[in-house]
Amino acid sequence: MTSSNPSVPPMAIRKKLMAGNWKMNKTSADAVPLVKEIIAGVGKDQRVEVVVCPPFTALESVARVLEGSPVKLGAQNMHPEPSGAYTGEVSAAMLRALFASYVILGHSERRTYFKESDAFINQKMLAALKSQLKPILCVGETLQEREAGSTLQVLQTQVEGCLQKVTKEQVTSVVIAYEPVWAIGTGKVATTEQAQVAHAFIRGLLAKLFGDAAAQRVRILYGGSMKPANAPDLLVQPDIDGGLIGGASLEARSFIELVKAAAAVK
Repeated sequence: MTSSNPSVPPMAIRKKLMAGNWKMNKTSADAVPLVKEIIAGVGKDQRVEVVVCPPFTALESVARVLEGSPVKLGAQNMHPEPSGAYTGEVSAAMLRALFASYVILGHSERRTYFKESDAFINQKMLAALKSQLKPILCVGETLQEREAGSTLQVLQTQVEGCLQKVTKEQVTSVVIAYEPVWAIGTGKVATTEQAQVAHAFIRGLLAKLFGDAAAQRVRILYGGSMKPANAPDLLVQPDIDGGLIGGASLEARSFIELVKAAAAVK
């Protein structure tokens, strides 16, 4: 697959993105020193887009620290409705009021523990895009699905289901994170070949749904236990545009190492 300009490799049109998903970790007080360290480590280098996604309770304190820095704020989830009787939920408008730029949607933990369907995630996707929030859409297969040989079928179902009614213009604001569920928090990592095959399949699917030009602009992140040791091999793959980082984003030094690994990719 090539970009519209044959002299420019497709990777060149996509800025690498490293997003830290803190999950249910860090109080508001814990979050401030961590994000200050990350800002200091990133410095003025803007070759890589950097996003931190703290828990809801720390969003406001982190937003204040991020002000004026190149590091962007993301949330870990949101409800599709703009307001109303949804106890314990948070809307896109609430996130935008804190100057959040990104929101993670469809994470495997939301799908597994909270039984979120592709249709419900799709509602969130449309609501996020309507509010100018960039969704980081997570897709991926379980170990059982991989062993059954249905990885690509699972990815197709999830991508198509979650992107219903998203337009060709909107999809370029979407980030997709491929997270092999069997490699999250287990220490297992997909081989670079397994990861690249999945990423290339997703990009090919996006080309069928939205056209090649739009597909070449969508960033596809790897979200299965990326660490400083394996990041360089993963990030050099032609369709891997960064990482959605879990555990390694809770410690400033390892997260900054990952950002530097992304910056080093030519």
